[in-house]
Amino acid sequence: MGPGTRHLVLGAVLALAGLVGCTPAQPFVTPQRLDRGLLLVLTGIEGRGRINEGICWGLADAGVHCAIELVDWTMPVAYLHNLRDQERNRKKAEDIANRITRYQMSRPGRPVILVGHSGGGAMAVWIAEALPPDGSIDGIILLSASLSPGYLLDISLHNSRRGIVSFHSREDWVFLGAGTMTWGTMDGRHTSSAGMVGFDVPARPGHEGLYGKLFQIAWHKRMARTGHTGGHPTSGARYFVATYVAPLVLAKKWDKAVIKTILSDERTATCPTTTTSK
Repeated sequence: MGPGTRHLVLGAVLALAGLVGCTPAQPFVTPQRLDRGLLLVLTGIEGRGRINEGICWGLADAGVHCAIELVDWTMPVAYLHNLRDQERNRKKAEDIANRITRYQMSRPGRPVILVGHSGGGAMAVWIAEALPPDGSIDGIILLSASLSPGYLLDISLHNSRRGIVSFHSREDWVFLGAGTMTWGTMDGRHTSSAGMVGFDVPARPGHEGLYGKLFQIAWHKRMARTGHTGGHPTSGARYFVATYVAPLVLAKKWDKAVIKTILSDERTATCPTTTTSK
């Protein structure tokens, strides 16, 4: 299969999964919300679409009142290019990191959190890596990140005060198993992604405290009741985000106790039978 054919196949898969084709509005970016903080939602390689818009709505549904901005870092309909062009992607990450720095200068002390879905998970990590030496953000939340399991998170963990929470699923074998084995991860490895199998924690002296800020959450069948059935297209399901992701944003800190409370909270464990499209 040639590169052009692979590109068309990947585009067809993304389209069939319902990931593409939405409007450019930013309903959750207002001066009032920006005064409360900034949350950037990084799209996957497909660009703006139903999944990442659902992430934004799920956060808003659950009472996240800061600015929620959907950031499309991609080139339109250039899926393999978006996946493979690390030079361009890291330059985009630097540009977004500079934007964050300017925001922090204009609104000191306001929280900044990154939420990255799939390829956007890699972008979130690279944005944190691109922050200036004295720069930091509050935290990073990864949903089905398309990074290799062995990718080192040292710099991004150091630059995120709360740390990194990474959701992964063994059921995500189509996109983050067979898919990244064929087309590669965002960091150019032909392997199952960390968004499927989790990140490797390096066994190096002196890094125990740093990687103590990495919280990895495996998909569980009870999450299906919130719309996330384990596969890639549902890992950004609106009610799943409201149930499991928004409480992380609203928490003052991340630790094992906070994660345990969110995972065991049965008050929001059932997906509504009907949802209002907004």
